[in-house]
Amino acid sequence: MHSVLNSNNTSVMSIKNLSVETTFTLLGFTDYPALQIPLFLLFLIMYIITVVGNLGMIAIIWIQPRLHTPMYLFLSHLSFVDFCYSSIVTPKLLDNLVMEDKSIFYWSCMWQFYLSCSAVVAESFLLAVMAYDRFVAICNPLLYTVAMSRRLCALLVAGSYFWAMFCPLVLLCYALQLSFTGFNVINHFFCEYTSLIAVSASNIRIPQLLLLGFATFNEVSTLLIILTSYVFIFVTVIKVPSASGRRKAFSTCASHLTAITIFHGTILSLYCVPNSKNSRHTVKVASVFYTVVNPMLNPLIYSLRNKNVKDAFQKVIDTKIPLY
Repeated sequence: MHSVLNSNNTSVMSIKNLSVETTFTLLGFTDYPALQIPLFLLFLIMYIITVVGNLGMIAIIWIQPRLHTPMYLFLSHLSFVDFCYSSIVTPKLLDNLVMEDKSIFYWSCMWQFYLSCSAVVAESFLLAVMAYDRFVAICNPLLYTVAMSRRLCALLVAGSYFWAMFCPLVLLCYALQLSFTGFNVINHFFCEYTSLIAVSASNIRIPQLLLLGFATFNEVSTLLIILTSYVFIFVTVIKVPSASGRRKAFSTCASHLTAITIFHGTILSLYCVPNSKNSRHTVKVASVFYTVVNPMLNPLIYSLRNKNVKDAFQKVIDTKIPLY
């Protein structure tokens, strides 16, 4: 009996050791060989814009004292998350588009999943926090500085980061228990969770249920906060007597609403994709939007549609390059 148990334990340990030593192959966009170079150039340009845009946004916010408000504090953290998210996914995507070797080591894949998932959750909750900030600013302007104190802002940011680290950590713990043997081809351009666990030789029912539970909770809770905040904002703005006052109030929310629409629209579209082989192409395209396109668009949206950011940027330019 003991020998049977020992042999079983040995086989389990050998499978786990094999999993740790294994590598994955990211299939990416290999279905379109003629598009590899054009896609590489496109994603490279987008990544450069993302890095410059988000780091530039952070620098402008912290350099200009007039932008040291809760709204821009949250925006700086959103830019930081977007920069991190793009830097976690895009370099490997670019590498796979031009290199023959499309493999990724076990631990690299696990870390990429964990960090990218953390970034998605953090962005989702930061967008909800920004909606609450707009609600307080428009519905209770006289109490804004008191209600949105430094302590509360710090707690909201810290809470977003804490939850963003906790959710993927639970999923990661279960993913590390899975065994991976044989030829592991991930039908994606990065280690996305459903594509990762799909190649496992283990039972993935619990990880799938956990993912569904966390994803549903995060999406429903953040959208509920956003929708509730904007319902109150809409009701308040409608009561403003002057048309110019209403336009000014809505303009402060326009950039945020645009960012929310792109981010959550893409996330929700993934829920509607049927589980089939043909749908993997749709999933990849949708994933490009929230991993590559969205982090690039956010700084552009907030800089082009926000007068304070444009004025601060112009002030920085005028300071650095004085006219003679």
